[in-house]
Amino acid sequence: MTNGLARSSVRFRPASFAGTLVALVLAAAVVVACGALLQTGLTASLKAERYAAAPVVVAADQSVKIRMKVGEDTETIEQATPERVRADAALVGRLAALPGVAAARPDTAFPLPATDRAPALTGRGFAALGIAGPGDTLVEGRAPGANEVVLDADTAHSAHLAPGASLTLAAPGGTASYRVSGLAAAQQAGPTAWFADATADRISGHPGRIDAIAVQPREGVSTAALAAQVRQAVGGAAETFTGDDRGTVEHPALGDARQMLMALGGTFGGYATMTAIFVVMSTVALATGQRAREFALLRAIGATPRQIRRTIAAEAMLVAPLAAALGILPGLALARWWFGQLVERGAVPAGLRLDVGPLPMLAAVLACTLAALTAGLLAARRPSRMRAAQALGEAAAEPPRPGRARTVLGLVFVAGGIAAAVVATSLDGAKAAQTALGVVMCFMLAVALLGPRLARAAAVVLGTPLRAGGAPGSLAADNTRANARRLASAITPIVLVTAFCGTLLVLQSTVRHTSGENVRAGVTADHVVGATGPGLPAGTAERAAGVRGVDTAVGVLRTGVVFKNAGRLASAPVLGVDGDPARLPKVLDLGVRSGSLADLGRAPDTIALSTTMADAFGAKVGDRVPLWLGDGTAVRPAVVAVYQRGLGVGQALLPRAAVAEHVTAGYDSQVLVADAPGADRAAVAAGLGKLAEASVTDRAGFVAQSDKDLEISGWANTVMAGVLGGFAAVSAANTLVMTVLDRRREVALLRLAGTTRGQVRGMMRWEALLVAVTGLAVGAAIAGITLVPVARGVADSTPYVPPTLALPLVAGAVLLCLAATGLPVRALLRTRPAALGTARQ
Repeated sequence: MTNGLARSSVRFRPASFAGTLVALVLAAAVVVACGALLQTGLTASLKAERYAAAPVVVAADQSVKIRMKVGEDTETIEQATPERVRADAALVGRLAALPGVAAARPDTAFPLPATDRAPALTGRGFAALGIAGPGDTLVEGRAPGANEVVLDADTAHSAHLAPGASLTLAAPGGTASYRVSGLAAAQQAGPTAWFADATADRISGHPGRIDAIAVQPREGVSTAALAAQVRQAVGGAAETFTGDDRGTVEHPALGDARQMLMALGGTFGGYATMTAIFVVMSTVALATGQRAREFALLRAIGATPRQIRRTIAAEAMLVAPLAAALGILPGLALARWWFGQLVERGAVPAGLRLDVGPLPMLAAVLACTLAALTAGLLAARRPSRMRAAQALGEAAAEPPRPGRARTVLGLVFVAGGIAAAVVATSLDGAKAAQTALGVVMCFMLAVALLGPRLARAAAVVLGTPLRAGGAPGSLAADNTRANARRLASAITPIVLVTAFCGTLLVLQSTVRHTSGENVRAGVTADHVVGATGPGLPAGTAERAAGVRGVDTAVGVLRTGVVFKNAGRLASAPVLGVDGDPARLPKVLDLGVRSGSLADLGRAPDTIALSTTMADAFGAKVGDRVPLWLGDGTAVRPAVVAVYQRGLGVGQALLPRAAVAEHVTAGYDSQVLVADAPGADRAAVAAGLGKLAEASVTDRAGFVAQSDKDLEISGWANTVMAGVLGGFAAVSAANTLVMTVLDRRREVALLRLAGTTRGQVRGMMRWEALLVAVTGLAVGAAIAGITLVPVARGVADSTPYVPPTLALPLVAGAVLLCLAATGLPVRALLRTRPAALGTARQ
């Protein structure tokens, strides 16, 4: 019987179940997309290419790891390092002496900017020749000496260079002229230059450190046996890689990509899934509530409460798996687009592929089915338990007020949201940001539970202005007060759109606005000399200082640090600055709050912190702060200054000498130049333009090399807002259409009572505007409560809402409500009043 009732309900109430189907399809798509990204982050790997011929590769761990006590358990927390972590070159000799090792070749790489005679090259030590396989050999000439270099054959022929020719190359360790001593086989990795091992070690910028060691076994030694020997020999000084794990050594960016994919798929996916389930439950509850009259009639003809509940369950099992299956392909399409955008922006290595497995699809089916089943059973709980006469009575009129338990629970979530927002006001940026979506979710649950009371309050507040609209406005005011539950179902998705999109987009606009303001106010240099290649050659700042008319030239090396914050590890962009720190204020006005930048570098272990990082550490001038440099080297520098303008410029300043050997490539990113009093600005710019491989701009050029993580996170927030906002917007339209189509009987009575079509359309328009205004106001209030502490912590400012963001959001919500209400009303009004009155309810 129950299965027959379920099939009949789906067949004869297509509008209601179509709305449920739409919500479930969208929810499944979101779950599948986020699940695919999470799975890719967990399983991401790249095949070894350069190290394909070496069965075992030794390299340093590319992350900082700490062990923390969590309750009674201890867990390991890790954070990928901003720069390449290198191993001690002394390991090569230790490995070469092992009985199972035939050869242990050190490998290191450093970029060489293009010159007028050669393209951009990758510099390596000559001992690395042969790592790529038997064909990776010298094909002409001889090994390089102290002032010599070997080029790959393709590069040499393209540049018309042969053994005996000379060329000047700039490396992180200095610029010099080298004689070509030989040619090597063409390289799959691109143009390459090999130096004598001692020379490569000296000019690489990180002497005594190497990227990796490629280990070859003796005949008869298996990969497993070789790996065991190597692992025991290196101990904890490095990691041992075999199989596909060797690709991780070639692509250090894979660690960052994994973390980003897991954050998007896990953290955002968790909130997105909660939102999707929230919307699904709201839609299913609305559809079930619209059938209160049907349930009452079933009770009147003898259906038991258990039969009604089983009918609801059967309907969920009919609709939810089908809807989830329909959402799989759109979800995969969304995941592929999302992943492709990350690849285009350089956040994910190009060789990585999206891992599409069955788990996200099964999770989507399970989540949608459970959400639909739970929502239906909860909504049908009250009418199924009532006596038949009581059920018929309540089905004819809306209950006067929500249940006591629902109200108490709603107030609990309101208190929880307020408490979390208050706590966030006392937290620093990272900790406050972690509370943002949690605060929104608390308030959203409160809105869902207290929706009828909120709708009735809105009808009371807006009732007077509505009645100023004549008969349609009066009808709208009376309807909204009498049917607050229906209005609440329509308001909730609009609140969802406004709160989530407003929080994410306003937070991003605040960060961008504050970053721009900091750069405009903080970068006081007259000129910014930027690099056109991997970086500015060593000595560029000194040469810039020698240009006529230049007063101050400060080189800036962009890197990052890792630090412990809010019980986790985080990274932050920092600047390594050279020259006299007392002259730094001539090119950077960072708004020093305490201490003096002139003390930076007076001792080798000093640091200046932005207010955000100082708050994270709880540090003041004179304190020592524990952190890790870009390559994971632990340091405890002393704080000499705390400054305000960190966002967009750099969250910390360190002496260049302290970070130069701990970066992937030791090139300055930019040189900031201040003109001498009375100098001809154009003449100075022309003189700076003659510096090799450099471009000269004004202070706006500083923004061009803003922090990559900031750009990626901004884009990710925008996409998250688009995904959640789009999902919530479609759900809002879906809910509005469902509520309008359920009002056939009401529209019929109005038409039979003499109300014109225009008056009905006007009434619906006013109701749509009330829904839009209420949803926008409540959503904006939630976003505001959430954003004030977060914006203070992240950007040290108040939330910035640009008109270009607020106006489209408001206009979009209003147009959405008007369209989702107006179109189904037109469809209803095409039917004669008498036919409407006999329509199936």
